[in-house]
Amino acid sequence: MKYYVKSVVPMIESNYDNFTVVEKTIADFFIRNRKRMDFSAKSVAEMLYVSEASLSRFAKKCGYRGYREFVYQYEETFVEKQESMTGNTRMILNVYQELLNKTYNLVDELQIARIGRYLNQSDRVVVCGIGSSGLTAEEMEFRFMRIGVDIDSVKDADLMRMRAVFQDRESLVVGISISGEKEDVLYLLKESHRRGARTVLLTAKNKGIFEEFCDEIVLIPSLRHLNHGNVISPQFPILVMIDIIYSYYVEQDKFAKELLHDNTLRALEEGRGRRRHGLE
Repeated sequence: MKYYVKSVVPMIESNYDNFTVVEKTIADFFIRNRKRMDFSAKSVAEMLYVSEASLSRFAKKCGYRGYREFVYQYEETFVEKQESMTGNTRMILNVYQELLNKTYNLVDELQIARIGRYLNQSDRVVVCGIGSSGLTAEEMEFRFMRIGVDIDSVKDADLMRMRAVFQDRESLVVGISISGEKEDVLYLLKESHRRGARTVLLTAKNKGIFEEFCDEIVLIPSLRHLNHGNVISPQFPILVMIDIIYSYYVEQDKFAKELLHDNTLRALEEGRGRRRHGLE
C-alpha cells in the first residue's frame, strides 16, 4: 500500500480564497470528486457549465501552465477512496493519514532547509499564535529551547504588538495562523519585517499579500474540506510541520544539538529526583 500519493488537491485548497466564484465551482468539483471520468476541458466545462478559458485560468492559479498540465497530474495520481469506514477509530486514522498525505504534497524541502539556516543565523527567535496556534507556538518554544535556541513563544495579542518594537536584523519571527487572518500575528510579522527581521508564516491560506512581509510562507493542510474535520485537532498539521523544521535544524551540527538536548533532559531528571526526595 502506498501511504503518500502525489495530489493536486492540497494546492487547490491552499489557493481557494484566491479563486473567483466560477473558479471555486471548479475547485469544489476537483476537491470532492472520487470517480474516474472524462476530465477533458470540453467534458468538464459542459458538466460544470463553465468555459474552457475558466478552467485554464483556474489551473494557472494553482501553479500549473494550463489545464492540460493540471488534469494530467490529477489523472496520473488519482486514487479511488473507500467512503465506507468501519467505526470511529478507522475514520480518525484515515483523516490523519489524509492530513499526512497533504503535508507530503505541500512540504518544500528547500524552503525547510532555508528556515533551518535562519534559525542558525538568528540571535533570537519569537514564535507567536492565538488559541490552538498559540499552544503549538509554546510547544515549538519548548522543543527548540532544549537544543540551544534563544526562543520565546507569544500567545497574547497585546504582547505581540509590543514585541514587534524589539525585533531587528538579528531576529527571526515565526507566525502561526491557519486562517491567515489573525491581525495581531500579521502585525508582528509586518513590523518585524519592516525592522529587518526574518519572517516566516505557517498558514493554510496562500495569499499574495503575505509575500510583502514574509520571507517564507509555509503551507500546511487545511481541515476545512475534510468530512470529519470538526473532530480533528487543528494543532496536528502545524505540529507535523514543526517536527519537519526541527529535524532539518538538528541535522545542522547534529552532535552539538543532541548533546544540548541530552543535557537539558539530564537537568530535568535531576530536578525531579531532588523534588521526589524532598531536597527542595
